[in-house]
Amino acid sequence: MTIDFSALSDGELASLSLAGRQSAFAELVRRHRQPIYRLVVGNIGDPDEALDLVQETFVAAYRALRRFDAARSMRTWLSAIAMNKCRDWSRRRRVRRFLGLSPTAEADLRHIAEDKPLPDVQAGDRQDLRRLAAAVAELPPSLREPLVLHVIEGASQAETASILGVSEKAVETRVRRARAKLADQLRN
Repeated sequence: MTIDFSALSDGELASLSLAGRQSAFAELVRRHRQPIYRLVVGNIGDPDEALDLVQETFVAAYRALRRFDAARSMRTWLSAIAMNKCRDWSRRRRVRRFLGLSPTAEADLRHIAEDKPLPDVQAGDRQDLRRLAAAVAELPPSLREPLVLHVIEGASQAETASILGVSEKAVETRVRRARAKLADQLRN
C-alpha cells in the first residue's frame, strides 16, 4: 500500500520519518524548502551560500526530529534552526575576515522577473535591489532577523517571537527600528 504523503500533516510526517520512512522526510523538505530558502537568503544575502545553509538546516532538523513537538508549527521549528545556521555562518565569516582567509565580496543577487521591463529599468531595479539588500545585511542581527522573518517572510509576530526567543512587543519594536534605520541608510 502506498501512502499519499502530501495529504499528511507535518506532525504525521515527522512520526513516519522517525519510524524510518525516508519519503516522509522528503515530503517535509519539499513543503518547507522554499520558505526556508527565502528566509536564509534574506538574512545572509548570498543565494549560493543560502543553498548550503538550507541543506544544513534540513540535516540538523533530521538529526533533531525526536525533539520536534507536533503541537507546534514545523515551519516555525525549521525557521529557528535556519536562523541558528545563519548566525553560525555570520560568525564563521567574521572570523575568516578577521584572519584574512576570505575576501569580502558583495552578495550576487540573481532575481529573474517574469514580465521583463526595459533594460534601463531592469538595471535601475537591480541597483536598487542590491542597495536594499546591502542595507538589510548591514543591520545588526537583532534588527535584521525580525525584519526578514516578519516583514519579508510574512511570519506572524507570534511566530517571529517564538523563533527568536523574544516577546511579541520586542519583535514589533525591532521591526520599527529596522525600518527606521533602513530609511536613514537609503536616504544617504
